[in-house]
Amino acid sequence: MKKVILGLAVVSTVFMKAQTRIIAHRGYWQTQPPTTENSLKSLENAQNLKIYGSEFDVRMTKDGVLVVNHDEHHAKMEISETDFKELKKVKLSNGEPFPTLKDYLKQGSKDKALKLIVEIKPDKTKEKEDELTAKTIKMIKDMKLDAQCEFISFSLNICKEIKKLEPKFKVQYLKGELSPQQIKEEGLDGIDYHYSIFQKNPTWIPEAKALGLITNAWTVNDVAISNELKKQGIGFITTNIPDQLK
Repeated sequence: MKKVILGLAVVSTVFMKAQTRIIAHRGYWQTQPPTTENSLKSLENAQNLKIYGSEFDVRMTKDGVLVVNHDEHHAKMEISETDFKELKKVKLSNGEPFPTLKDYLKQGSKDKALKLIVEIKPDKTKEKEDELTAKTIKMIKDMKLDAQCEFISFSLNICKEIKKLEPKFKVQYLKGELSPQQIKEEGLDGIDYHYSIFQKNPTWIPEAKALGLITNAWTVNDVAISNELKKQGIGFITTNIPDQLK
């Protein structure tokens, strides 16, 4: 009987490790009352959900300040062409101040169990991308959050630059045109693709897993699609409805 119980415990442990884990997309912001994406409150909400991680977007202002914002514009101001003192005059839709990366990381550091999934946004030139990447990594290291952060980007240059600066950091590519084998050859750690890419390329999840790559799908806001990906053995799902998919 003891052997049976021990066997079940081992199977249960393996199953738990193999379970798909959930990442909140730009925090957990579709709440009641609602907040707004990439806000400190959305990150706090994600922390309260006890999920794997929370994703957010990093950009750089004209005067070199790192901020958290998805779009190229804040209000009608282009972030890369505007100084921070002008950008911070306009608050987020939930009334919060326009967030700097430093403020966002401070909130993130309050819950070491939640991974911070750092998306570094593409910039206009390689030089700008390299500067943005180096500054982001320096801030994370200065705040001693290395172990809590993982990285994603649509820019292959940024992905490779992260690995060049910090080879141990986990880096996944977002764009979706590279096969798992190509990602492995580029020296990256995984594929974080729109779920439609996996639907068009049904062998990519098992191929990636066989190569030891991380697999993640964004942005999955449908329970049926989530279940389909889970059956295929995907490692992570990034979603706007983390409360429903957890």
